[in-house]
Amino acid sequence: MPTPSMEDHIEQIYLLISNKGYARVSDIAEALSVLPSSVTKMVQKLDKDGYLVYEKYRGLTLTPKGHKLGKRLVQRHELLEQFLRIIGVDEERIYNDVEGIEHHLSWNSIDRIADLVQVMEENPDIAKKLEASRSQHNA
Repeated sequence: MPTPSMEDHIEQIYLLISNKGYARVSDIAEALSVLPSSVTKMVQKLDKDGYLVYEKYRGLTLTPKGHKLGKRLVQRHELLEQFLRIIGVDEERIYNDVEGIEHHLSWNSIDRIADLVQVMEENPDIAKKLEASRSQHNA
């Protein structure tokens, strides 16, 4: 099982490749606010563990295993943002809250949150009731 740090790197690599077509160590380091040397060590570990192929000075590519996990991690992040938005968390808090909780939830919990988000999207009256409840508590 990948560590939270491994997950952060795979997620960022997946996003960079999706958006730019490539991911360089310097881009990953900048996105994660870590030193390039730390990224290089992690990329070497991810290569050894079969998540990507890393060739020094040539760049890196995700393996099918890495691509699948990267996509799932990005979806998890987006789902948690969506969930926090639906339940009324202040927009400026959402990113940090997701970063704080995403590695601590099981995939089973993530799947149940996805079910809840789907139900709330299909039944906007539930979201309205939740908002009304918040308004009563804040009054």
